[in-house]
This record gives sequence, C-alpha cells and structure tokens, in this order.
Amino acid sequence: MKQNSYSLTSKIWFYLIIFSIIILLSLWLFQVIFLKYYYRWMKNREIDGIIDIISQEYNSANLLDILDDLSFSNNVCIEIINSDDLLYSSTSQIRGCLIDKDVNDYHYVDKKLEFIKSVNSTFRYETTNPKFHNQTLIYGKKLINNLIVFVTSSLEPIDSTTGILASQLVYVTIGVLLLSFLVAYFISKKISKPIIQINKGATEIASNNYDVKFDTSSNIIEIDELAHTLHETSIELAKTENLRRELLANVSHDLKTPLTMIKAYAEMARDLNNKNVKKRTDNLNIIIDETDRLNLLVNDILELSKVQANVEKLNIEEFDLVDLIQTILNRYEYLQTSQNYQFILEYETNNIVKADRKRIEQVMYNLINNAINYTGDDKKVIIKVKEIDEGIKVEISDTGNGIDENDLALIWDKYYKVDRSFQREVYGTGIGLSIVKNVLINHNFKYGVDTIKGFGTTFWFIIN
Repeated sequence: MKQNSYSLTSKIWFYLIIFSIIILLSLWLFQVIFLKYYYRWMKNREIDGIIDIISQEYNSANLLDILDDLSFSNNVCIEIINSDDLLYSSTSQIRGCLIDKDVNDYHYVDKKLEFIKSVNSTFRYETTNPKFHNQTLIYGKKLINNLIVFVTSSLEPIDSTTGILASQLVYVTIGVLLLSFLVAYFISKKISKPIIQINKGATEIASNNYDVKFDTSSNIIEIDELAHTLHETSIELAKTENLRRELLANVSHDLKTPLTMIKAYAEMARDLNNKNVKKRTDNLNIIIDETDRLNLLVNDILELSKVQANVEKLNIEEFDLVDLIQTILNRYEYLQTSQNYQFILEYETNNIVKADRKRIEQVMYNLINNAINYTGDDKKVIIKVKEIDEGIKVEISDTGNGIDENDLALIWDKYYKVDRSFQREVYGTGIGLSIVKNVLINHNFKYGVDTIKGFGTTFWFIIN
C-alpha cells in the first residue's frame, strides 16, 4: 500500500467538507463581495426592460396609465420629450426622478442636449442626484416620430445591507461547517462500511477461504451489485477449487495405477518369470496394456489442452456425417459380438455437413464412449442424425439411470463423473465430455444434454 493512501471514510469525509467550503465561499463572493456589481447589473436590466415596454406600448390609448404604473412600481422617473417639448414626466416626488434645473452636473445636461440633437439612438449616463445625494442612472432611447424617452433610476446605497449580510454569513458559515462535519462523517461511514466489509470478504477469498457471505442490503445499487458479483465469484471459485482437487486426485490415481502395474509386472517378468516364457509373455502383455492406458490418458490431457487453447485452426471441409459415424461404430464390433452391445443408427438422406472432420470424429467418439459406459442393462446405444431448421442435429442416447439435475451443469468439467457406481468404464479417461464441449464451442455449434431420471440420457449437438 502506498504511504500517501487514505481510507475511503477519510476520502469521502474530506471531499464533502471541501464541497461545503466551496459553497460557503461562493455565498461570500456573491452575497458580499460582488453584491454591489450584481445590484448595478440588475438595475441596468430593469431600466432596459422598462424602455422596451415603453417602445412597445407608446401607441397605446392608455399610455399615460402604463407610464405612471411603470414609474411607481419600479421607483423610477420617466420623461418623454419631442425635441425640446416635454410631453410626459412622472412625479418629482419619486426618489428616482432627477430634475434638470436642479442638477449641478452641467456635463450631464450638455450630454443630454447633445444626445437629443444627435443621430444616436441610445444614451447612458451616471451622475449624483443633488436632492438625495445618491448615484443615479439615466438611460435614454429615441422612438419613432421624434419621440425620446428618458428613464432615471437611483442606486440605493447598499453598504449597510452588505454589512448585515456579512455578519449573518459569519454565523451561517460556522453553522454550515459544523453541520457539514457531522453529515460528512455519517455519510462516509454509511458508504464506506459495506465497502470495507466487501474488502474483508475479498481478502478472505484471496486466502482461499471461499465460505464468505457478502451483504447485499446496503441500498446502494453499485455496492450491492459488487457484493452479489463477489458472492457468485466465491461460489464459482469454490467449485473450481473442488474440481481442481478432484482433478489432481483423479490424475494422480489414473497415473499411479498403470505405473504401479507396469513396475510390478516388469519386476515379475525380470525376477520370477524370466524363465517361464508364457507367464513372462503375459506379464509383458499387461505392461503393454497399462502403457496404452497411460498413453491414452496423457493424449487426452494434451488434446484437451490444445482444444481449450485453440492452438490448431479448424480445418473446415464437407463430408458425409453418417459415413463418419459408421466408420467409428466399426471400431466397436468386438463389443457387439463379445459383450452383446447394440448400436442403433437412425438417419435421413441429407447428411452432408461442413466442419472439421477430425474434431467432429473426436466428439462422436467421446459421446459414444460415454453412452457405452452409462447405458442400461440392455446395452443399447442409439445414434440419431436428423435435419432441423437450424441444421443437422445429432443425438447420442443411452438407456441408463439418467443424471441428477444438480449434476447437469458439471458433467462437462474435467474428471467429473456422474453416479460412479453405475459406470462400466469400458472406455474413457474422464476428460471426454470436456473435449466435446470445447470442440463444439470452437465450432460455434449448439450443444446440450437431455435426461430423464431412470430412463437414460441424450447428448446432442447441432451442426449449422
């Protein structure tokens, strides 16, 4: 862990406090420091709005009432002149009014007269009202028919207001900071607690302890989804660990048995039967058989590794599927004659498919071996090839005891064997179905298994 790392609780608490401080600084900036500028900006917008209304309503029959209402409601003085003649003026008692004869700012008077005579359409000026000694804004605009409207508005001193706001914000800042500390603490605890628990559970998984339960009731969607995912992960890892142990046990057993047999019979051939040709030959035959069995296991393991790694590209070609199946069934002729097995092949006329012939041969060989090992006492193995909408469907059925529903998802795993007490083990190394699954996945073919307890099992796949 890095030295500069911090806990999730500290991080959440820190960022929430920083957020509160930023909000408070914004309040100070806009309510105290920038209040004067904002007030002046709002006054300018207000006057612009009044002039726009007058521009739209100057032909109205009740224009005078509109002007009086605007002047009174907005506390401004409105004048409308035609060249040098005053046509309308709101009462001088309104604080916003500015009477030209009382103005000491002769520069303003000159500017106003200059605007009236000029071709400029707007006029803006700021001066001091000698009557109330306050800053005053004067806006002018020329209308049609040589009419000119002047709107005068006073800028009220807001220093006292700013002071009141500043003193109030001191208490608000203290209160908000205290409240932020408390809220940030409880929020950080609320969010970090389930994550800390998830981290502890994940640490347990990393220590190969898969019996971990993750709480999914935090009421936070992402955290609950993470907890659920880790819970499912722990279950799958537990299954994988069990399969790994079973794989090691099975591989160790399957390797140890033939090796022990080979060693024992080799010693017998050397020490006890070296002069007895018949017994020595029998010993050597057993050694050869066990070597073949060992070789078959190693080849299956290597083949599964290649298929899973997909190191060999598929050699797609057209071939007759039924011919391939019949060629495979010929290998089991001695089982039919010596052990009374029955291989029933049902097929239709159109059986030309496109696939990797060698890999499909592996699939059929392993599925038929599996059916031989698990079929019922009648020793029947039924192979059906039929055409459906999706392609050519191949079914390999036995008449055995079927598979428990809980085992269906696991039968494709390496060395997973269902109901071992009923297995004949005429053929197979426990890897066949895993090879089948990987070959069909590489072909992108659908596959599956249907079973009825006590009536047998059917493995199937569809060649597109």
